[in-house]
Amino acid sequence: MSIKLLTGLALSGSLLLGASTALAEDCAYRGVLDDKFCDDNYDLVADLPKDSKEWRDPSTLVFTYTPVEDPAVYKDAFSDFQKYLSDVTGKKVVYYTVHSNAAEVEALRSGRLHIAGFSTGPTGYAVNLGGLVPIAVKGTEESFQGYNLITIVRKDSDITKMTDLKGKVVAHTSASSNSGNLAPRALFPALGLTPDKDYEVKYSGKHDQSVMGVLSGDYDAAPVASDVYKRMVSAKRIDADDFRTIYTSPRFPTSSFGYAHDLNPELVEKIKEAFFTFRFPAEMQKTFGGADRFFPVTYAKDWQIIRDIAHSSGTAYTKTGLKQLAEADAAKAAAKRAKEAAKK
Repeated sequence: MSIKLLTGLALSGSLLLGASTALAEDCAYRGVLDDKFCDDNYDLVADLPKDSKEWRDPSTLVFTYTPVEDPAVYKDAFSDFQKYLSDVTGKKVVYYTVHSNAAEVEALRSGRLHIAGFSTGPTGYAVNLGGLVPIAVKGTEESFQGYNLITIVRKDSDITKMTDLKGKVVAHTSASSNSGNLAPRALFPALGLTPDKDYEVKYSGKHDQSVMGVLSGDYDAAPVASDVYKRMVSAKRIDADDFRTIYTSPRFPTSSFGYAHDLNPELVEKIKEAFFTFRFPAEMQKTFGGADRFFPVTYAKDWQIIRDIAHSSGTAYTKTGLKQLAEADAAKAAAKRAKEAAKK
């Protein structure tokens, strides 16, 4: 596949404008999956098409990782894995940088993307609308790498407990983010704090921008993913002594990795082999908080808590939900461009 074909990921295509696609053939059950897919085995992810003529075996595999922080950092971080993936599959592997969760889902759905890492919240969109089959998260021999939702404030702030956030301005990351938005909306009410009601929500766009916004005083507090926060500390982008953590949630799975549901089964076996035999080199372990491998997971079991949070917060992994996410992404991008233009 030419890299030129990967351009133009604007979400005006079939997914968001509702152009019809062929329904999954002879489908007895699809659950909450999009009509394009089928789930006859009830494992909550899209089945391999029954007709082998629909199985794809591209000469070039396209890989990407979720646009959580600086995309360039992760392109470099996965370079060794890309080479290993190429060696095991016998195919050229290229990295394509995406700049929004919605664009990543659309790239997968449209066939432009074959293997990808999605952040925790958007994984549901990728499964239901993009046909992602999650197989792994970063981890160790013992378990998968998890993270917590933490709420941070400046250390010199007079905010010491969650209820002190009433009447304050709090940064959420994006509408689809688990720890940055969905989990707070599901978990905070039990703590006596309802987002949008008890405090003003402002979307920062990304976890690192929430952290920096708290540091600069743009926000009074921010719920963020603990692993992102720790990486920022390790990279010396921030000093942990400048912050205080006033809440820590139960543990969530971190970013999922998976493949497009319609890839040739023989290719899929090689992709799985690459994931589960690869060991992270030292620099990659440092980047990902000590994880040294990809740990096997299933969407049905390991994403149950995330689906529960989405359900309790009224979030549905549907075309409408993704359209709203895309609109929010577009608005943030426009605001960023306007801010940069103003500086010039």
